Amino acid sequence: MGTGIGTKEMVMKVVVVVVMVALIIFPKGSNAMTLCNMNEKGLMACKPSVTPPPPDPVDPSSDCCDALKAADLKCLCSYRNSSMLPSIGIDPALALALPLKCNLTLPPDCYEV
Repeated sequence: MGTGIGTKEMVMKVVVVVVMVALIIFPKGSNAMTLCNMNEKGLMACKPSVTPPPPDPVDPSSDCCDALKAADLKCLCSYRNSSMLPSIGIDPALALALPLKCNLTLPPDCYEV
């Protein structure tokens, strides 16, 4: 009945998680992999700011902000409600706060729930 859609959705989630894990473990020095116009170096520069450390989040570095300036923010916003982010240790609320902390404006549809 509805299992076809659920299966397709699950396969897509698994594919996205595999791609994200590949981004994280891809050999250092290579920027061949990108996500929303952010290369591996940019993603890794932002990782400390989106991974919940106790007690307070780390402010984004200048390298992270530079990477976000070149990123497709609308694309990044498309991950805001994804279960994939928490599954790889990324706090979606912290991720959505990064552009504002870097003095960038989020696309209007990024605030939609």
